[in-house]
Amino acid sequence: MPAPDTPTNSLLASWHRARSLPAGKALFSFALRRKVPYSGTIRARVDELTPGYARVRMADRPRVRNHFNSIHAVAMTNLGELASGLAMTAAMPPELRGIPVHFTIEFVKKARGEIVAEGRAPIPEIPDETTEQREYEVEAILEDQTGARVARFTARWAVGPGT
Repeated sequence: MPAPDTPTNSLLASWHRARSLPAGKALFSFALRRKVPYSGTIRARVDELTPGYARVRMADRPRVRNHFNSIHAVAMTNLGELASGLAMTAAMPPELRGIPVHFTIEFVKKARGEIVAEGRAPIPEIPDETTEQREYEVEAILEDQTGARVARFTARWAVGPGT
């Protein structure tokens, strides 16, 4: 039986408790901003979270804009990292721990309006009685409110047995 205090169990358990409450998704998103302060700077809202999948959105507001009157590249990178990180954390079996070791982002067009990021991660395999780490690629696609792709974020995660 998985330990109740593992990050995966804690994250998904919190999500499942919150999402069914009135304003539960907003409450979960607020708690996540408090737990992960830098990611919280973009004030993303979590819409969906399942093992290997996360959908988050970021409102277009002055604090995330650049001097071109579009959403700043770093704000979009932050959103991509949040979506991919939530997907991977939710996918990880409790016996494993992971950390992103590399990421890239490809900007397709200027982003304006609300941006939705969908992160997809594989379910990591539990190594057979070994301490070896494996790497997994996790992707987040960022789209504007018309459904047009504005960026593609890819992270490589090193995953191994937890300590």
